[in-house]
Amino acid sequence: MENPFRPSAGATPPEIIGRAGLLDEFAYGLRLGSGAPGLLTIFTGARGIGKTVMLGAAHDLARENGWAVISETATGGFMGRIGESMRQLAEELGNGPQGRKIIGVSAAGFSLTTELPPERQVAWRNLAEELLRLLQSRGTGLVITVDEIHAADRAELAQLAASVQHLIQDRLPIGLVFAGLPAAVSDLLNEGVATFLRRADKIDLHAATVRDVEASFAETFAAAAFNISPALVRQASEATGGYPFLIQLVGYFLWREAEKNQGTLDEDAVGRAIDAAHRRNARTVIEAALSTTSPKDMDFLHAMAKDTGPSSTGDIGQRIGAKTNLVANYRTRLLAAGLIESAGYGKVDFAIPGLRRYLSSKPTD
Repeated sequence: MENPFRPSAGATPPEIIGRAGLLDEFAYGLRLGSGAPGLLTIFTGARGIGKTVMLGAAHDLARENGWAVISETATGGFMGRIGESMRQLAEELGNGPQGRKIIGVSAAGFSLTTELPPERQVAWRNLAEELLRLLQSRGTGLVITVDEIHAADRAELAQLAASVQHLIQDRLPIGLVFAGLPAAVSDLLNEGVATFLRRADKIDLHAATVRDVEASFAETFAAAAFNISPALVRQASEATGGYPFLIQLVGYFLWREAEKNQGTLDEDAVGRAIDAAHRRNARTVIEAALSTTSPKDMDFLHAMAKDTGPSSTGDIGQRIGAKTNLVANYRTRLLAAGLIESAGYGKVDFAIPGLRRYLSSKPTD
């Protein structure tokens, strides 16, 4: 057997643990068509929780049902790139046979650095209507997926939301699936023209249970005839914290260790795999997330790392010598960045798996 684990950003693993049923409403919407509530879906959750993987699953499900799919990331000019993809699809369908099955198209080679001007917005909407009527005549529709909306220009997001709302009102078969950090999604849902998205199926992704991870690891390694004790399977499962990206990382490095040791995973091998997984997680997730964090915000995070669980903002203020209003400002910024999350009244906790461990290993100035 080849190594089944896929610890790459957005790569869809062979098994998505703990996500059963999350796309049921979306799948039903694909059957119902225009106006179905499941065709508006928003995934939120911490970094590494599997938002991009769920977007990929929605993308695959739509294609399997014959819908056209345009997948984008919310970097500058994404509305223009979606428009270019729609144009390509419309041209293809206009010349294609009536019964052909639609395939997904990813945009390339067209970008705008700012939001669309008014005249381009009208052209974008007209193009969308043309494409959707072509698709509707074939009993199908269009799904647009947009990842990382926390990094988006809000004017572009508002343009997309307004356009999709108009298309839904015209009973055209359009679906929109977003993914982003919780604070950014909450802000989006409270902003002007995007408020219609409050009716979307908002799915907050959480970590899988250690028990589910343990069962998946045990089954996967047994199928490969690897020799590993139940106690070590549990140790490896607990090291993931139930976070999808760490599940893939730990599984990947366990498999590598087993290949090097004739299918046997002893305590040393499992320890090496866990350490390697956390180092990779630190490089690819944690360090990227911290790259734009201010020194004061880093002081806040280091103060949190002194606790073994959720931290009191009052305790954090005492540790860093900051007044209540400054602590509140740091908290707000770190929540928006997806680095921390609320853990009850007056408490916060780390939102990224492995962040406490990472900070504890780094000396403060």
